[in-house]
Parts: sequence; C-alpha cells; structure tokens
Amino acid sequence: MNLPEALATAAGSLRAHRLRAGLTMLGMLFGVAAVIAMLSIGAGAARQAAALLSSMGLHDVLVHGKKHKPEELQEIRKRSIGLSLRDARAIAQAVPKVASTSPRIAVEAYQVISASGQSRSRVLGVKSDHIARLGLHLEEGRFFDAKEESDGAQVCVLGSQARRELFGFSPAMGEDVKVNNVWLTVIGVLPAQASQGELLGVPLESTANQVLVPLTTARRKFEHDALEDELEEIRVTLRPDADPVESAAVIETLLDRLHGGEGDYDLTVPQALLDRSRRTQRLFNIVMGCIASISLLVGGIGIMNIMLATVLERTTEIGLRRAVGARRSDIRNQFMVEAFALSLAGGALGILLGILLAGGVAAYAGWATVVTAWSILLAAGVCVAVGLLFGIYPALRAARLDPIEALRHE
Repeated sequence: MNLPEALATAAGSLRAHRLRAGLTMLGMLFGVAAVIAMLSIGAGAARQAAALLSSMGLHDVLVHGKKHKPEELQEIRKRSIGLSLRDARAIAQAVPKVASTSPRIAVEAYQVISASGQSRSRVLGVKSDHIARLGLHLEEGRFFDAKEESDGAQVCVLGSQARRELFGFSPAMGEDVKVNNVWLTVIGVLPAQASQGELLGVPLESTANQVLVPLTTARRKFEHDALEDELEEIRVTLRPDADPVESAAVIETLLDRLHGGEGDYDLTVPQALLDRSRRTQRLFNIVMGCIASISLLVGGIGIMNIMLATVLERTTEIGLRRAVGARRSDIRNQFMVEAFALSLAGGALGILLGILLAGGVAAYAGWATVVTAWSILLAAGVCVAVGLLFGIYPALRAARLDPIEALRHE
C-alpha cells in the first residue's frame, strides 16, 4: 500500500468515527494551544521588560536617595549630607569608565498652575542633555540649552498629561506656568507616554506628569528642606567597554565612604535587572512548557488507547486484508498514518486556538503577547512526534496479528 492509499484509508476510518476521532484530538488540541499561548505571553512579557529597561538606560547606573522619617534624617545628617552634587562630581572623577553623570533635583511643588488650569505634576530640575539621554523627541517646541541652564533661566518643558491639565486644548507654547512662587515660560512639550508602573519591584517613571526645569533654576529659585537630599537621582552613564555591575560596585564603595557608611541611597543597574528578568522568563518558560507537555502526553496516551481499540475492532478486517495479499508493512503503515492524521489535525486546530487565546489575552487583560514562528514550530513538532510515538505500538500490534487467528476473531 502506497502513501496516498494509506491516507485515503485513514481518512475513511476517521470519517466513519467522527465523534471518537474528535474526542481523541482534544488532548493534542489543548496541549498545543497551551504551548503557543503560554510562550506568546512569555515572549511578550520579555519584550516589554526589555523595552522598559532600555528606556532606563542599559548602560547606566542610577543612584537614588532614600526616604527617611524626619527624626531619622536628623541622626543621618550628623554623618552624611545625603545625595548631592558632590557625589556626582566624585563619581565622574574617581570611578573608571564613567562617560558622564546627570544629577536630578526634585522640587517640592505645592502648586503648579496656569491661567486656565492646575496640575499635581512632579517638578524636576535636570541638565540640558536630559532629553538626549532618555532618547526622547519633543512633540512641540524645544528643550532648554546649556546657556539657559547655566543662567538659571525661568523656562520649562511639560509632560503630555501636565500640558493637558494646565492648558487643555489651548496652545501651551510661550504661555506661563507658576510653580510655587516662580513663573516659568513653556518652551516645549514632551510626547505622550503611558505610565510604566513597576518592573521587578523597581518603579519605572513616565514623563507624562512631569514639569522639567533647568538644574540651576531648581537649585537657585526654589526652596529646599535643609534635611532632605540635595539631589533625587544621579544617572551615571558608562563608556561602552564598561561592565555596569562592576562599575556599580565601585560607585557603591565610593558613596559608602562619602556618606559615612549610612547607606542612605539606593543603586539600580538596569542591565542587572534585565538579566534577572530573562532568568525569570526562562524559568517561567520551563515550568509552562512542562505543564503543556503533560497535556500533550495525555493526548498521546489517548491516541494510543483509541488506536488499540481500533485494532481490536478491526481484527477481522486486518485478517482479511492479510489473506488477500497485504503485507505486514502495509498494515503497520495504515495504522501509523491514522495516528499521524489524528495528531496532525489536533495540532493544526491547537495552533489556531493558541493564536486566538494569545490575541484574547492581549485584548482583554492588556498584556503584551508575541506569537513567534519558533513557538508554532515547536508545538507542531512535539505534537507530530507524540502522535507518531504513541501510534507505533498499536500499528506494530496490528501488523503482527496472525491472519488465520484474525479471521477467526469475532
């Protein structure tokens, strides 16, 4: 019996027992669907994590000041002045392979108002290269330059949410915004950016609700609590040949000496976070793969059981075919093709269901999902392999039946 004849015979047998064939395929269908859906969710999460951490600067080290209660700060300030411009200068001078440092000041803003609105925005003092470091482009206007920074110019750049709250649909460029008792002229607007929440316990900021002013303006023209840190953050940009984890260890040693061992700061290394995210993702894929494999295994056992029942049911037919000249290999191939057809049909429907599940999760839960070609190939390959593996024994059992005994079977 050649392959086309075996396929035709298998198709006829499956059509004759549609309900049984359909129920047999369910194990393979759900197993393949689970593999594709879970891998697509994992791939989407990994891509989203990489994008978020890239926005933090994979070749940067971020130093943040810690928050403390007033009574704790009084004791800490006896030994440490907190995160300050002195730290930024020391890091730039003493830590090898540092390209530059970018300090940031958080202004305690009790009011941010315009002629037509008000906002509860975060007001931050940053350097003139801040926008370039984040890789952002302005939606309107321009960013302040180095001269405006050194002169302490009273200008500002608004995040998209801050611009909407302060001016609504009216033009914002050239208008005035009052932060505390300081008037600032709007010279630029940042593009819309969604809130980024947290990743691995680290808050990821959005620029949407920020008002950015020159660093010197923030230092000179706004009041600061003497006990609070001078800086909120120092972004340390490393040279391409630097190892961020090693550089972070050197920075921590330096700051520990400058701060009298108080440890009143935190270090964040985006590259280390990305590595940890990838390790977690690999573990997730392994666990989910094992769960889906169990489902495929159950589907394979179901195929074997049905094929054994089919062999028993068609024993007389097998004896008759052998009596008229069919070889053992013909019988074996016929039942192998039937098992293969069952697994292939279940796998094809499972791939479709898996893609639909991934799309449903993305639409309903708002999670990022990515259906990759290798996940489809992996699921389909495992499905076919399971079908063939569990179809071998029933096929061999059918081929080894004695023709005379098979004809006597009732």
